[in-house]
Amino acid sequence: MADLMSYDDRDGFIWFNGELIAWRDAKLHMLSHGLHYASAVFEGERAYGGEVFELTKHTERLVDGAQTLDFEIPYSVAEIDEACRQTVKANNLSDCYVRPIAWRGSEMMGVSAQATKINLSIAAWDWGSYFPMEERLKGIKLAWATYRRPDPATAPARTKAAGLYMICTIEKHRAEKAGYAEALMLDWRGHVAECTSGNIFFTKGTELHSPTPDCFLDGITRQTVMELARKRGYTCIDRTIMPEELKDFDECFMVGTAAEVTPIKSVGDIEFQPGVVCETLLNDYMATVQPGKAAAE
Repeated sequence: MADLMSYDDRDGFIWFNGELIAWRDAKLHMLSHGLHYASAVFEGERAYGGEVFELTKHTERLVDGAQTLDFEIPYSVAEIDEACRQTVKANNLSDCYVRPIAWRGSEMMGVSAQATKINLSIAAWDWGSYFPMEERLKGIKLAWATYRRPDPATAPARTKAAGLYMICTIEKHRAEKAGYAEALMLDWRGHVAECTSGNIFFTKGTELHSPTPDCFLDGITRQTVMELARKRGYTCIDRTIMPEELKDFDECFMVGTAAEVTPIKSVGDIEFQPGVVCETLLNDYMATVQPGKAAAE
């Protein structure tokens, strides 16, 4: 997990609207539209050996997400990619987490904000495994979430937009207070959807079953893991998965930039045994993003 050092009081540099500035000077006004109305999009990225994995895919998703929220980021994909690289380098980081975020500023206050300035900042910091490695390799415990992923007719559900994560924070807190590491969310129809911070897979033999991402993010890590699975000869199946089906699967794991590949040992009272498929894909993923290092190091 992240350390307890305050994120507003650190040494280092943050890329802010076109220049690298001192970390502690990267501030926004309390009346920024993005703070009040969640008019912000962001990305979560990891650098391994100083190189951000799938950087351009993340940047393209950031730009597309801003357009979905009806604003244009005033930098090209290539410029944002380079800014991410500069931020990692300026902070003397090698393996780290990278967080670009774009938001509407404080020029207008109210639901309408068409004349606001669009801001972009990028931070990078040392952030190890989202789950402690010992816990991760044994498998984590998931609670069932109460809130559900929304109908795409009610929100831009497949965009990495700030407002969509409010219920994720609530459910993550609820799960942790009950002794779980994560929570599994259903969608508005009652179908299995995703965890609060990553996509989920279930296995049956050499088949990988995953909920169809029609109302939540089709994660870049998810796509990478499916490519690795196919190379192993596994069959990948996107489909509707109902909660009552979980007892019929062999293994279960979640994936995401922060979580990487994390085996799951239980969802509620349904237990799984992390096995060869989880271990294989965890090792394959770590070998892909960080060649030469084993997943268990």
